[in-house]
Amino acid sequence: MTIEEAQKTVDTWITTTGVRYFNELTNMAILTEEVGEVARLISRQYGEQSFKESDRGRELGDELADVLFVVICLANQTGVNLTDALTRNLAKKTQRDSQRHQDNEKLRKPNAE
Repeated sequence: MTIEEAQKTVDTWITTTGVRYFNELTNMAILTEEVGEVARLISRQYGEQSFKESDRGRELGDELADVLFVVICLANQTGVNLTDALTRNLAKKTQRDSQRHQDNEKLRKPNAE
């Protein structure tokens, strides 16, 4: 599925199953909540946090998809074409960071020299 297809699919889902978009402020709050759920899961799977029983069975892919869904909702309701926005953003990053990360010693692999 392309980003454009995802935006159309989410819009169709919202307008049929979801009835309508939540307002932008509500979706921003939901996005914050969903990102928190990703952080919670990563801290338990890859960090040092202990799992709680309520965390078991959660899948990172599903939690990331929740974040993506809300980002797409926000893009749709504010008129942002995410394909165009991502293309512009990657060009900006490429121009701005063309050497910055290459020169970062902390990113070099051990024994890369």
